[in-house]
Amino acid sequence: MAETPVKSFGPQGDASRHRTLEELEAGMQALPPAPKDVGRVTFLMRRLEDKSREVLASAHFSPEEGLPGDNWGRNPERQQVAQLAVMRHDVAELIANGQSLTLFGDSLFVDLDISAENLPTGTQLHVGEAIMEVTPMEHNGCSKFNARFGNDALRFTAAKATRNQNRRGIYWKVVAAGNVSVGARVEVISRSGSSTVTDS
Repeated sequence: MAETPVKSFGPQGDASRHRTLEELEAGMQALPPAPKDVGRVTFLMRRLEDKSREVLASAHFSPEEGLPGDNWGRNPERQQVAQLAVMRHDVAELIANGQSLTLFGDSLFVDLDISAENLPTGTQLHVGEAIMEVTPMEHNGCSKFNARFGNDALRFTAAKATRNQNRRGIYWKVVAAGNVSVGARVEVISRSGSSTVTDS
């Protein structure tokens, strides 16, 4: 599949775009329910060696490389449980407030309910031609997230009362290789529950 690369250099947040916690919570309440069983890929992106981002129209994912060319593959201590960072697209847009989604650094954005209730650890999904699995690694906000989107956004994603919604996102690993393109179907194959570990 052909790729349409678009580079975004120096991912810096715009403080004037930071939303308050109240605005974020109100925005979250206003979002329509996300699909639970069948959704789609809305955005693909990889982190290049020079820290810039490359927006992709499509890519070939594999268990060995994850998303080829992404920062994960250059980590000498790469962990399969943190292979692919995934966010719910509309929640990401709410937090970004007009800023580029490349600021997040996540590889995939989807139109799908990625809450722990809907996608517990071990859940497998068809993602385009690939098969992926939800890992137990928690996806937490960090200092970069705080700088780009503000402290209220960090609180919004980390609040214990809503932590199971996975507002910051989740991690997937590739189980079976395949091509994935923007607009590709995402379908839950099977669900199973398990405990989680943290990435702190």
